[in-house]
Amino acid sequence: MAEPNPLEDFRQALAAGMRALGRRPEFELAYTADKPACHGDQARVPQPGRALSAEQAAEARGWADSFALRRRLHDPAAHAAVTVGPGLPREMLNAAEQARIEAVGGRDMAGVALNLKRMLDVRMKTDPIARARSPDEVPMATAMGLIVRERLTGEPIPDSAVNAVDMVRARMEEVAAAHLNALEASIDDQAAFADAFVRVLHDLGLADDPDNPADEEEQADEQEDEQDSQGQDEGEEDAQSSSAEQSVETRSEEQQGDAEDGETREVEMETDMVSDAELGEEGEEGMMPWRPNLPDSKLPPDFAYRAYTTENDEVVTAEELCEAEELARLRGYLDQQLVTLQSAVTKLANRLQRRLMAQQNRSWEFDQEEGLLDSARLTRVVVQPDHALSYKIERDTDFRDTVVTLLIDNSGSMRGRPISIAAISADILARTLERCAVKTEILGFTTRAWKGGQSREKWLANGRPPKPGRLNDLRHIIYKQADAPWRRARRNLGLMMREGLLKENIDGEALLWAHNRLMARPEDRRILMVISDGAPVDDSTLSVNSGNYLERHLRQVIGWIEAKSPVELIAIGIGHDVTRYYSRAVTIMDAEQLGGAIVDQLAGLFDEGKAAGGRR
Repeated sequence: MAEPNPLEDFRQALAAGMRALGRRPEFELAYTADKPACHGDQARVPQPGRALSAEQAAEARGWADSFALRRRLHDPAAHAAVTVGPGLPREMLNAAEQARIEAVGGRDMAGVALNLKRMLDVRMKTDPIARARSPDEVPMATAMGLIVRERLTGEPIPDSAVNAVDMVRARMEEVAAAHLNALEASIDDQAAFADAFVRVLHDLGLADDPDNPADEEEQADEQEDEQDSQGQDEGEEDAQSSSAEQSVETRSEEQQGDAEDGETREVEMETDMVSDAELGEEGEEGMMPWRPNLPDSKLPPDFAYRAYTTENDEVVTAEELCEAEELARLRGYLDQQLVTLQSAVTKLANRLQRRLMAQQNRSWEFDQEEGLLDSARLTRVVVQPDHALSYKIERDTDFRDTVVTLLIDNSGSMRGRPISIAAISADILARTLERCAVKTEILGFTTRAWKGGQSREKWLANGRPPKPGRLNDLRHIIYKQADAPWRRARRNLGLMMREGLLKENIDGEALLWAHNRLMARPEDRRILMVISDGAPVDDSTLSVNSGNYLERHLRQVIGWIEAKSPVELIAIGIGHDVTRYYSRAVTIMDAEQLGGAIVDQLAGLFDEGKAAGGRR
């Protein structure tokens, strides 16, 4: 007779309870050591230890109940249709909707309410809100979610977050108390609740007045005029700059601007930072405008971002991080996973190669008055002797010299299957593009340490100066240089399988690094593809700056590249919606879809007709 296994019994009971609560028999439950998540009908909750402590069990139950309630009580399409801006307004709406879901679910089920409460207590202990020491450091979306939860359920704010919430509560309730109090009346109706919460956002200056749509057009006109005037002023300042070699970090230190999460509006990036003369004039009709290589010094001067220190940052090759023998072993491990996907890999590679080669092959123009005789149409002359002979002319397809950079998020949240599929997909791309004479560069980005590394140590030793900016040591990795043949670089991708490599992700600076490497290339066309699983996260930086500090910098970098750079930027999000950052992006919910998504996105980009139509 088998011995009882309490942990296995707990897992089975939790999965059954989640299916019943969510009313979805197909719901699948798995366990993870990373961040809990739910995609479709697959949920991942924290892995309890073998001892099955009460705190770990409660946390797992709370996450499972939260995911089940969201699948049962939430309409994603209706939520996405709510007209609020990106960034902080959307994050606040998300937090309020989650509070509504959990309030409804726990209203009639005391056990569910207790699970959710315990889960929230555990989560808040590690949330940046627990480390906030001033209103500027409080994550406003998290605070809003807790305030809404308090009003809907009557439950107090968790002890670890109460001080931070109290720092911003007075401001919120001063301008939005009436509409906050009215939320409970629409708790059972998602659409009505969203409409009521938009009024809260309007009170805070984060949304347009829902009762006066005309305001939206007036504000848009005013904003456009303001951007035009600011763009001219900043263009003049940029033209007067005396140092063309000044770095992004130094420029950021001079600006003294802040990206505070406690602001009551989302500050959008100005897109008119570089004059038309600098960008070049429009070329012939149907052709992309000529644009010079833009050096680092042409970055928008209003980047409210800085690094506390860059002396510990590093750009390294895979060979520098790992011995050749270990790289070969790790590559062998990656090849073992590649074997199981060999048929899919072959199909993807062939599909991409056919698409690219079709762009490079010559084509024919038929029914011409001169040229080569079209033998396929001679039957018309036989049937009708008075029919004129038909000729054809061969012409070359314009296929410009191209380089592709693949920038892969090497953060801890990519650990496991996502990073394996990313490495495999990079393998597919590099081999296939090399066959088509398209050069490919493969880069990765992470940090040297968790929790700040030497940068944080220096900050602590200097007395913790406020608003230090980025507070971790960057690690940018070169897996394959564009000019390196694939056979020499293939083993380097095995480094992604190395335990301990994946840490934090600071996307904005990584994007600039990859972009600047592309700008130094001689090819006519430059494509940058980013593979990431969400927003930039670095606990050390976010614990001492505003909660959207890294995200806002990423938005500014993306906006500048998409508006002012000749580099074509596309992104693939794994499990998270990156379309809120990138204008050309796709989101996949299953890592198995990554290879196909890369091929589809890249193949579509190589379609010159689509590419030309999609450019500004």
